[in-house]
Amino acid sequence: MNLPASLKYSKEHEWVRVEGDVAYIGITEHAQKELGDIVYVDIDTLDKEVAQNDVFGTVEAVKTVSDLFSPLSGTVLEINDKLDGNPELVNSDPYGDGWIIKLSMSDASELDSLLTSETYGELVGA
Repeated sequence: MNLPASLKYSKEHEWVRVEGDVAYIGITEHAQKELGDIVYVDIDTLDKEVAQNDVFGTVEAVKTVSDLFSPLSGTVLEINDKLDGNPELVNSDPYGDGWIIKLSMSDASELDSLLTSETYGELVGA
């Protein structure tokens, strides 16, 4: 399983890539495999504040809908518009073009509560 060491992970299967005070957030390879083919990504929190562990949207797969939980507190700056026509990017490139939101972090210390790739791998049995 691909678990980039440069990312942080949540127990709810989201990943975080930090660039300055902005965090890119998506779902892990493990999560997208468990969900199956992603057919729709619904984010209704653009320009809104979300707290750590709040739901910021949903992903819809062929058989289920799953909530997306924010691993960090902050303001949703951008939604990946590539997912509008290509939600399957979440499956094919979960750590690259399949990112879901960009978040302006309000408390960078929350990063310390997230998991390393090693710890997340142990959690999911990778």
